[in-house]
Amino acid sequence: MKQLSILHTLKRMVLILFATMSFSYSADMVNAVALIVNDEPITVYDIQLKKYQNKISREEAVNQLIDEVLYKELVGKYNITADVFDINNYIEKVAASNGMDLYTFKSILKQKYTNYTKYEEEVKNTIINQKLTQKLIKGNIPIANEDDLKIYYENNQNMFAAASKVKAVQYISENKKALEAAIKTPISNIDGVTKAPVDLDQSNINPQLKYIINETKVNQFTPVFTANKKYISLLITQKEDIQTLAFDEVKDRIFNVIMQDREKKYLKDYFDKLKLSANIKIVR
Repeated sequence: MKQLSILHTLKRMVLILFATMSFSYSADMVNAVALIVNDEPITVYDIQLKKYQNKISREEAVNQLIDEVLYKELVGKYNITADVFDINNYIEKVAASNGMDLYTFKSILKQKYTNYTKYEEEVKNTIINQKLTQKLIKGNIPIANEDDLKIYYENNQNMFAAASKVKAVQYISENKKALEAAIKTPISNIDGVTKAPVDLDQSNINPQLKYIINETKVNQFTPVFTANKKYISLLITQKEDIQTLAFDEVKDRIFNVIMQDREKKYLKDYFDKLKLSANIKIVR
C-alpha cells in the first residue's frame, strides 16, 4: 500500500511538472517576438490580440501592426501632439456644425458615452492623425473643386437624405435609473416611467434634438437627455418623408468626404512605400 501511495505521489508530481512546463512554454511562445520593425518588436501576443479584436487574418493583423509602428515613428519624428485646448477646440467645432454650443454638446456626449474620457482620447488620436496627415499630404493631393462636389452629390444622393417626419415612443421619468431600466426592457412597465407616442417634425425642433434623432437608427433608443427637469429617451419607430438635402446645404460635407478619400488613398500608397524601405525582420 505504501509503495502504491509513493507511486501515486510521484505520478502527481510528474503531471504537475509537465503542466507547469507546458504553461511556461505556452506563455513564452505568446510573449515571443514574431517580427522586428525598425528595432520595434511585435510579439505573437500582439498579433493574436489584433486578430481577435478586429476579426481579421494573421496577415492583415501583421500589416496593421507594422503600419502602427511606422505611424508612431512618424508622429515622433514630426513631434506631433494634441493638448486639452486642441481637444476642446475640435469638439467646439463639431458642436457648432450641429448648431450647439460646447457646453450643450458635451452634455449630450456624456449621456451618449458611458466613459467620456475615452471619447476625449478618441478625439485626441483623431487630432494627432489629422496633424500628421496635413504634414504628409501638404501639396501632394489636388483640392476638390465645385465640379468635383457636384458630381459626387449627383452620384451619392442617398448619403444626403434625411427624414423630415419622425415617429417615436417617448419614455420619460424623474428617476434616471428607472428610465435606464425601462430602456433595457422596453416592453416592461417600470414604475415611475411613462410612455407616449410622439410625432416629430424636424423643421420645428431644436438643433440638439435634431442631432440626437439623426444619429439614432430606427428601433433604437436615443441617448438620455433632460427637459423640464425630467429624463427623456425616444425609441425611434419610423422615419418618414425622406428628402434629399439641397446641394448648398451639404457641399461642405461633400468637400470633406472627397478630401478624406483622397487623403486615405495617398496615405495608403505612402505607407506601402514606407514598408518597402523599413527594416523588417521576421523572427517566427
